[in-house]
Amino acid sequence: MNTFSFYILPGVIGFIIIFGLFKNVPLFDTFILGAKDGISSAFSIAPSLIGLIVAVSMLKASGALDIITSLLAPIGNLIAIPKETIPLMLLRPISGSGALALVDSIFKSCGPDSFPGRVASVMMGSTETTFYVLAVYFGAVSIKNTRHTLPVALTADFASFILSVLIVRLFFS
Repeated sequence: MNTFSFYILPGVIGFIIIFGLFKNVPLFDTFILGAKDGISSAFSIAPSLIGLIVAVSMLKASGALDIITSLLAPIGNLIAIPKETIPLMLLRPISGSGALALVDSIFKSCGPDSFPGRVASVMMGSTETTFYVLAVYFGAVSIKNTRHTLPVALTADFASFILSVLIVRLFFS
């Protein structure tokens, strides 16, 4: 299997080149046009991404994440959400890499097979980096009015957070 996976990417690239030659597509010109479009897309979404990265960094560095977590911990206790996963619930819609770092710290402090570790794993798999997705995809096509997208996406994330706890309790308790 390892040998097969080694040849997948070169095989796909070779297939695209052969198919393009077969269809008489000007391969180099098409490649240059695609690269040009890619660079312009990257420049158009850069301000949104930079703003998002700065906001997440400020949230972590200022200690605001810790303060919000301590304020929400009693509510989390009422609905049986592990206190270790509350920062994950706050950060996951904003930053995938920040959320992954939090999951790693949960694994190190509680263990991957602990209740918080399993809940964190299910949360990571069942939620999305909502603000990142909105910034990148809506920014790439210059949509300013997201209308109902943000409330619906955050509602889906919240439902996933709550259901993560319930599912882990159901299957592992």
